[in-house]
Amino acid sequence: MHLEPPDHRPRVLHVTQPVDGGVARVVTDLTRAQLAAGLRVTVACPESPLAAGLRSLGAEVRPWRATRSPGPTLVREVRRLGRIVADVRPDLVHAHSAKAGLAGRLAVRGRVPTVFQPHAWSFEAVGGATAGLARGWERWGARWASRVVCVSEAERTTGVRAGIDGQWRVVRNGVDPERFRPAAAHPARAALLPDLGPDAPLVVCVGRLCRQKGQDVLLDAWEFVSRQVPAARLVLVGDGPDRERLTDLAPPSVRFAGAVADPAPWYQAADLVVLPSRWEGMALAPLEAMACGRPVVASDVDGARESLPAALAPRCLVRPDRPPLLAAALTELLLDPVLRTSLGQQGRHYVLSTHDVRHTAEAVADVYRELLGAAVVPAVPSESRESIQS
Repeated sequence: MHLEPPDHRPRVLHVTQPVDGGVARVVTDLTRAQLAAGLRVTVACPESPLAAGLRSLGAEVRPWRATRSPGPTLVREVRRLGRIVADVRPDLVHAHSAKAGLAGRLAVRGRVPTVFQPHAWSFEAVGGATAGLARGWERWGARWASRVVCVSEAERTTGVRAGIDGQWRVVRNGVDPERFRPAAAHPARAALLPDLGPDAPLVVCVGRLCRQKGQDVLLDAWEFVSRQVPAARLVLVGDGPDRERLTDLAPPSVRFAGAVADPAPWYQAADLVVLPSRWEGMALAPLEAMACGRPVVASDVDGARESLPAALAPRCLVRPDRPPLLAAALTELLLDPVLRTSLGQQGRHYVLSTHDVRHTAEAVADVYRELLGAAVVPAVPSESRESIQS
């Protein structure tokens, strides 16, 4: 009888809920890189387009029924995840975002090396007593995280100020410069918005339609922008719980594109990209837009300054929840195409040199090596890189 030799490659179990937006793209990018490096990768997540995409990459996916927010189903969700952990027998668990971080740490409780990556802190999303409870949990749950990986130094600082005593590592978000790259705006725009004239200034906002992303602030600002630049059009790319309310608030110059599998064509079609978030860890949308050579206006929240070259901050960062400041920044750039081009070029150069997703994947591998040993975690394969001069 022929026996297969034992497979000594380390097995990583990623746990994620949510299954869309930036968190899903981070999980997908890490899964792709880790499979290429030879790790055995399993992902526990709800059935979704994310799950299908991960299977297509070659990852094993274990369906995990879980809601996006904590609630009365949490106990059942932790039990389900505990059964998955027992069956997969991972060498390391990597839990993404608040919900998976809560359930994952409760299910594992330190029995397996555990990496928790908040992708923005849960207590920033709520107020009052609920925020206090969330901070209390994060302080308590840190004992069950071998490492807490923050996507920006600002996110780590927010955690420290909240009293979380974590074993911190900062691994900044990255994007794929081959997927997100410059392209002529007019062909992309013609394909996406065939009825929009080629000379109409186009602003694009990519993000889940929810309070965090601040599209309501953007719509308040847009009233002023429209008076100064009447031909300008705004497209909100994404879906979420606030869609109906935002649709009621939006004037005719605003369109809703819904959720899309690939936001790159929307960045390429835009003259200007905006992300008016109320809080973030480090948003992917500004990095993706800059990789496409597009200028960005973003709220000055956690991670934003680390996303931009220092020279861009005065024109591209505004205080969150301030529609007049946002409107002024958008209007200035819409009326100055030469400045937009310069800012877009500077942004792409910065992303290529600082936020390449392969740097991110290797930095995560370094965290795994700290926990499992340098000899058992292979390096992320080195691929030919696009010149940062392009």
